[in-house]
Amino acid sequence: MATISGYNSYSMGVLFSGLNTTSSKNSLFSNSMSGSDILGINYSDWATIRSGSYFKLLNAYYGKGGQVSDSDDTTSSSTSTSKDSTRTLAVIESDAKSVEKSVAALQETGDKSLFNEVTKTDENGNKTTGYDTDAIYKAVKNFTDSYNSLIDEVGNSNTKSILRAGASMVNVTEANRKSLSDIGISIGADNKLTIDEEKFKKTDMSKVKAMFADSSYYGTEVKRQAGRAESYAKSEAAKANTYQKSGSYTYNYRTGELYNSTI
Repeated sequence: MATISGYNSYSMGVLFSGLNTTSSKNSLFSNSMSGSDILGINYSDWATIRSGSYFKLLNAYYGKGGQVSDSDDTTSSSTSTSKDSTRTLAVIESDAKSVEKSVAALQETGDKSLFNEVTKTDENGNKTTGYDTDAIYKAVKNFTDSYNSLIDEVGNSNTKSILRAGASMVNVTEANRKSLSDIGISIGADNKLTIDEEKFKKTDMSKVKAMFADSSYYGTEVKRQAGRAESYAKSEAAKANTYQKSGSYTYNYRTGELYNSTI
């Protein structure tokens, strides 16, 4: 009996035997799925495909010398239905988290609040009490940087839900243009933020606190929209699934490039 890389003609016959068979009326799923077929594929054949045997058999038949090496098992065929690349989605998720964290840092309360007044002593021994403008500036600069990165990457997306989240961030920022300008933050034609350090540090920090701290509307809304972008990126990334030769599926788009090999 002829064999192809460990598969004989009998096993090949079993593999393909169900493709042209008629569905059984006694099937467990006959009422809801028209017999024992899934879009014309018998359940036993589907199980074979799902287990990875189908892929191995075809690769053995069409591959060089009819052999499949064990080292090839890590290669997988992309069955992605995602509108964005895994790289784009991973960066959007990362940038969105950065925006959320930067706002959260500005919204800390109690002893961790950046808006607690501190007492400083200058070189002449004079003591002054007020906000730590250097620390607040650093936190807000971190926010503007992460915000700009997210806006940049969202612009590369083809996923409507992600684009809507990005648009909402831009809209709420535009709605607060004057308040942001008052504390030294300007909005560019590309919707990115620029912070003037000198002007910012001379600003009444209570205005900055009103923009970002506690449950302030602007900070909270930007954080919420960033959370939406992160959630949508994760959801879209789940569509970038991969069917491996072992028959398993993976949705982990951080583990490296998804291969584009085809049968």
